[in-house]
Amino acid sequence: MNASWIRDLGLSFPAVTEHVIWGSDLTFKVAGKMFARSVLEPAPVWLSFKASSDNFYELTERPGIIPAPYLARAQWVALETKDALSSAELAAFVRDSYDIIVAKLPKRTRDSLLKSPRPNSRHSKPRNRR
Repeated sequence: MNASWIRDLGLSFPAVTEHVIWGSDLTFKVAGKMFARSVLEPAPVWLSFKASSDNFYELTERPGIIPAPYLARAQWVALETKDALSSAELAAFVRDSYDIIVAKLPKRTRDSLLKSPRPNSRHSKPRNRR
């Protein structure tokens, strides 16, 4: 797993945008709400994401996974090593993070996310037929 893999994963979900913030952190957002954060330069943690209440406690008991600095009170976890989770587990937990954030959005926003085209994908314009 590398930055390219996590980027492809994050952008595979509907209506996700990516942003570089805090100098060298790549964040993934849906409707302006962050659901995952990765680093582009070496750092003590390489990926953080929101977890459910049950998963937060289970994950932080595993080696290489800690409560995310500054975000632990919101039940975010941070991976200290890239092998703390298998790629399948990580993909499922990041998807759960996305789903948790989407579920907390207002209904109107959730509905518009499902109807609108992805902002990070290309769509061709329909041609006028004469």
